[in-house]
Amino acid sequence: MSTKPRTRKVILGVLAGLVVLGAAYFAVSRYLESLPNLDYTMAEPPVQVTSHPDARFAVMSDIHYYDTSLGTSGEAFEEVLGSDRKLLQETADLLDLAIEDVLAAGVDFVLIPGDLTKDGEVVNHEAAATALGRLRDSGVGVYVVPGNHDANNPEAFEFDGAEKIPVPAVSQEEFAEVYEGFGYGAALMRDQTSLSYVAEPVDGLWLLALDATRSEENEPGGEEVTAGAFTQAQVDWIEEVLQEARAGGVAVIAMMHHGVVEHWEGQSKLHPEYLVEDYPSVGALLASYGVRVVFTGHYHAQDIARGDFGEDGFLYDIETGSLATAPCPVRYCDLSGSELAVRSETIVDRLRPGTSFGSDARAFVLATIASEAYDVSRGYNVAEDQSRYIADHVAPAFVAHYEGDENLSAKPPIDNGQLDLWGRFIWSQQRYVADGLWADPAPADNDVVLSLTE
Repeated sequence: MSTKPRTRKVILGVLAGLVVLGAAYFAVSRYLESLPNLDYTMAEPPVQVTSHPDARFAVMSDIHYYDTSLGTSGEAFEEVLGSDRKLLQETADLLDLAIEDVLAAGVDFVLIPGDLTKDGEVVNHEAAATALGRLRDSGVGVYVVPGNHDANNPEAFEFDGAEKIPVPAVSQEEFAEVYEGFGYGAALMRDQTSLSYVAEPVDGLWLLALDATRSEENEPGGEEVTAGAFTQAQVDWIEEVLQEARAGGVAVIAMMHHGVVEHWEGQSKLHPEYLVEDYPSVGALLASYGVRVVFTGHYHAQDIARGDFGEDGFLYDIETGSLATAPCPVRYCDLSGSELAVRSETIVDRLRPGTSFGSDARAFVLATIASEAYDVSRGYNVAEDQSRYIADHVAPAFVAHYEGDENLSAKPPIDNGQLDLWGRFIWSQQRYVADGLWADPAPADNDVVLSLTE
């Protein structure tokens, strides 16, 4: 009698058991992650903000400025390009084009929620500050906070052939000095333990600029710490600021690099380092004090996600994609009364008019993500052709998320018949990524009017 049917049943039983165990582990992990690591004191009763001062402003994020004097050729530089999605050689031109657009738009101020440079290099910070000075010199306020790439970065290099040569990176103190004219010098309040501050870009509106980076943990020769978290001292300072705003009847908007609301179901499982630690509690704290919008970056995607915190209220996490990664977006926001109107423009197609630069840049994003997805599947010993097949379904999901307003009808169907038993099992464990990225709950991501009272 053949043992093949019995063997197949055993294999399927083992796989089914693994699925159940994986689901149980995920559920327990999600519960443990939901428990706060710090103490948070919510506003009691929650603050009900019914009106905001009029303000027109722009948001650009993750500029990743790269001075080409650090090298643009050779094996080492090509390796960096091949492992990332940033248009490093064009960052200066992209920023110049964005600045021209912002000046033409007639905004009051600009928000930049982190990652101003490739990897915190002094020369890149100085060049970025010089470029942004055009806005300040034209009467447009500019407010920045650091991202994980911006200070004490051990990956600050110049490139010469096959060599990566360390170059000076700014410290946290030097970051505030370089951007003294971009929020820090005119701050109403400064947190003494971080690079967080409070500014008043227009009368009656406070900007709570928050630094959740962990750059002090970076070590020479190591890898930068991507994740973000607050200390108890920082949370206490945030609460003091919000209490003062409540007492003064001041409206508050916030800006930080890391997200405070999950932008797709499963993000906290796959990429927890893109959400600030304790993000549900941080979001609830801000919402309880009447903060209705937080401008974030880090994930390089155009996405607006709403967080609802019961009696503590709600807020919108407005994430802006990277200016250095196609489609290279800039947001324009009109705040008035109880509404925030958001409009988004992309500039990648305008950088090299009359050429295929824009389409090539988008193809570059797709190819690099597909390469990473392929490597993940191969890491699970999925066959090469099947790994490519899976990658070709994962990569478009990320691209759609980067663009915003994902169109579920464009999601490519996967044919399980193209996968063997092991490939189907691995895909069953990973398909939540594609499913989560393609799903796009309200509100819209690019152009939308948000009610800040309901």
